[in-house]
Amino acid sequence: MKRVLTALILAPLVLALVFFGPRWSITLAVAAVAMLAGWEFLTLTEKAGAKPPRVALMVALATLFAGNFQWPDQTLVLLSGLCLGLLVYCTFAAPVERVLMDAVSSIFAMIYVGLTLLAVPTLREQPNGPTLVVFLLFAVWSGDIVALYVGRTWGKKRLAPSISPNKTWAGAVGSVVGSVAATGGLYWLATFLAQWNFVKLSFADEVWWWWLAMAVVLNVAAQVGDLAESALKRSAGVKDSGSLLPGHGGVLDRIDALLVAAPVLWYAMVVR
Repeated sequence: MKRVLTALILAPLVLALVFFGPRWSITLAVAAVAMLAGWEFLTLTEKAGAKPPRVALMVALATLFAGNFQWPDQTLVLLSGLCLGLLVYCTFAAPVERVLMDAVSSIFAMIYVGLTLLAVPTLREQPNGPTLVVFLLFAVWSGDIVALYVGRTWGKKRLAPSISPNKTWAGAVGSVVGSVAATGGLYWLATFLAQWNFVKLSFADEVWWWWLAMAVVLNVAAQVGDLAESALKRSAGVKDSGSLLPGHGGVLDRIDALLVAAPVLWYAMVVR
C-alpha cells in the first residue's frame, strides 16, 4: 500500500512537470533527483570501505546540470573537467591508501547518476520531447509494476539468484509485455487526444511498430539497470539504497531502471 500511495502522489506531479514545466524546472528537478541518488550511492561505497567526498560530488553534479542547461553542446567537455577535478580533490584530500577507492567512487557516481540522467532533460528538449519522456517513463514504470505481480503469482525459476533472488523469468517476460501494452495504450490515447488538438502527446513521428519495438528495448535496458543496482547493493551488503520513498526504498532504488533506459532512448534518437 505504501508503494501504491507513493506512486499515486509522485506520478501526476512528474507528468505535469513533463508536459507543462519550463525547461529550467525540468533540469532543476532531475538535478535534485541525481544529487539525492548520488548521496545514496556514496553511502553504498562507504559500506564497501571507501569514503568519497560528498560535498564535492554534490557540487560537481549541480555544476554538471547547470552547465548542460547553459551550454548543452559542451556537456562531455564539462563532465571530463569535473571528473578530473574530483580526481585532484581526492588525491590531496584523502589518505593515500584510500585515494583509489574514493576517486573511482566519485567519478563513477558522476557517470552513473549524472551523465545518465542528463538524458531526461535532453530528451525533453527535442521537438516531440514530452512524448519521448512520457513514453520512457511509462515503458519503465509499467514493466516494473507488471513484473512485481506476475513474478509473485507465477514466478518460479530465478532470473539472477546471485544478484536479485526475488526476480524471476516469469516476471521478466511479464515486464516486457507490460511495457508493450502500456505503449500501445499511450499510442491509442495520443490518437484520441489528437481529435481535441492536444499535441503534447503525439506518436506521429514514427510508425506504430517502431514505438512497440522501442518499448521492448527500453524494458530490457530497464531490467538491466535494475539488476545492476541490485548487484551494487549486494556488493555493499545492503538491501535498499535508502528509505526516503515509502514502499520503494531510496531514490536510487526508484530510478535504477531509468539510469540505463534513459540513455538508451537518447542513443536511439541520435541513431535515428
